[in-house]
Amino acid sequence: MKPTLLFNASCLALIVTAMTFAIRARLGTVFGADGYGLTAEEIGFAFGPAFWGFTLAMVFGGPLVDILGAKKILWIAFIGHFIGIIITLFARDFITLFIGTLAIGIGNGMVEAACNPLVASLFPQEKTKMLNRFHVWFPGGIVIGSVVAYLVMDVMGLSWQIMVSTLFIPLVIYGVMIIPLQFPQTERVTSGVSTTDMYKATLSPLFILMVICMFMTAATELGTGQTIEGLLTGAGVKPILVLAFINGIMALGRAFAGPIVHSLSSSGMLLFSAVFSTIGLFWLSYATGPTTFVAAFVYAVGICYFWPTMLGFVSEKVPESGALGLSIMGGAGMFSTAVALPIIGGLYEGLTGAVTLRYIAIMPLILVVAFSLIYVRYGKKKEMQAA
Repeated sequence: MKPTLLFNASCLALIVTAMTFAIRARLGTVFGADGYGLTAEEIGFAFGPAFWGFTLAMVFGGPLVDILGAKKILWIAFIGHFIGIIITLFARDFITLFIGTLAIGIGNGMVEAACNPLVASLFPQEKTKMLNRFHVWFPGGIVIGSVVAYLVMDVMGLSWQIMVSTLFIPLVIYGVMIIPLQFPQTERVTSGVSTTDMYKATLSPLFILMVICMFMTAATELGTGQTIEGLLTGAGVKPILVLAFINGIMALGRAFAGPIVHSLSSSGMLLFSAVFSTIGLFWLSYATGPTTFVAAFVYAVGICYFWPTMLGFVSEKVPESGALGLSIMGGAGMFSTAVALPIIGGLYEGLTGAVTLRYIAIMPLILVVAFSLIYVRYGKKKEMQAA
């Protein structure tokens, strides 16, 4: 067993996943009115499978990790990525874009289904910290993808097909890396928790509440990121660079999550995130020019810890839910984004521009209330007393 290599291979697989998000955001303009003529709502539906395909892959892949092992699930992810990239390269209309996005979504979901429980199994005493470090490479990959998209299309003036083809680089690397590696069994299997107890844990009130919250945390982060090209069109800045800036801040925040977890606890981090996300979105809806990057910084600090800390909190407080619990959480997040994208697209066409962000900000505002209640129940002092 080589934990460092396993962790690094997982990070590379997540980079592929994240780069598809950044590149897809750039493809919105390629397939829009100035390119292949799709409306913003049609693009929202065509991009939706990236999220609900992700959801299906995670929900079905989660239990299969316990049965087949993380390595086989990661190979399924590789195949989904490969097929999806090929189809996207030949996409010219709604249907082909939809199918290519679906295959990539399945690949992305299988990465999360395999790697989240893998990281939790490799580092059982540092779950939230290491899940945050693993998820550094979601925003990190989006930064890479955003910079690649900007350089290939805006600076060098090359075709969008070349931009999409860059995904093959990290894909081939993580495929080669996992060939010789031995993967551990999941934590749930090694700890002897039965399948029945695992399913019971996913029906507990706390778990259900966290699933509901995941719908809003994910839509706040990913729904905004996938539509930022249009939402910030009139802000006087390059939206793709704002996206890169946001995800750069997120990557840095997650890389140094350890001391913050120790200071705030996972429940405190979630409350902190909800407050800053709300402020950041409202500010972004008014900001123009350089101020946009200041508002984007506040927003990035807010959404930075949402996804990995939601997973870490569930893994810590409902450990019996195992790989299935983590997959349901991730699947809920992606499904919510699939639902949110056409809604945001519709709002954008009706309201135009950054005003739409004020409506998106309602979700983290609700989360401020929810996470305040959770913090009262699971705050730092209570966790220390329990320990």
